[in-house]
Amino acid sequence: MTTPCIICVAITGSVPRKENNPAVPITVSEQIESTHESFEAGASIAHCHVRLDDGTPTSDPERFARLKEGIEKHCPGMIVQLSTGGRSGAGSARGGMLSLAPDMASLSVGSNNFPTRVYENPPDLVDWLAAEMLKYDVKPEIEAFDLSHIFQAVKMQQDGRLRGPLHIQFVMGVKNAMPVDRAVFDFYVETVRRLAPDATWCGAGVGKDQVTLNAWSIAAGGHTRTGLEDNIRWDRDTLAPSNAALVRRTAEICEKHARPVASWQQAREILGLPLKAG
Repeated sequence: MTTPCIICVAITGSVPRKENNPAVPITVSEQIESTHESFEAGASIAHCHVRLDDGTPTSDPERFARLKEGIEKHCPGMIVQLSTGGRSGAGSARGGMLSLAPDMASLSVGSNNFPTRVYENPPDLVDWLAAEMLKYDVKPEIEAFDLSHIFQAVKMQQDGRLRGPLHIQFVMGVKNAMPVDRAVFDFYVETVRRLAPDATWCGAGVGKDQVTLNAWSIAAGGHTRTGLEDNIRWDRDTLAPSNAALVRRTAEICEKHARPVASWQQAREILGLPLKAG
């Protein structure tokens, strides 16, 4: 299998804090530095959230702008993917950064349970976020927490609310949502190939299951995500030392399965994104 594997690094998220793992980058400068280290380790997509200085998640467009500018300066060519997730804001505030025209943005097309709350993605908000992504030519990454989200994304592409080809990420291991189950994972892959044969896909595992999804996705010919947003530990007894360390481990799994790690140029070609001078 020679198709290059795109490694996405989710550097911060909305939940982990310094007291959970001191390596979690909180300030914009910390995030830029951590992303640069991850880029050099092999990541070609940076999945980005922003925080206030006290660690509180936010959707502040100004902070996203500074982070985007810093990544583009220090990681030329890397794909910048901004989060429209619901832990950082509500309603249209979740898409306030889309006018920055990042390469990509996350898009959850349906609701599901999270550990202590409902992750609400009502249809009108989903349609508005999708329309903003069309307006600013932002490629969505569909965050599939449930099988129905794959079907909904395909429907939205068919009726023009999303521009294809789709890029779909299977998120597994979130408590109260879809657990890590190999038969389900295989069915997700089969469903995407059947309903959207031109789509690309990625696997993301949460917590201890991160490395499991890395291995499954790489072996199955897909792409994968790692990073401190999803997993702050190296193993049961050890904290992960950095985002870059998790990226390097993922690259080693690629080598084990004879999958070259995608360069930023290859990642842009695979995802249909324009090349930028590096």
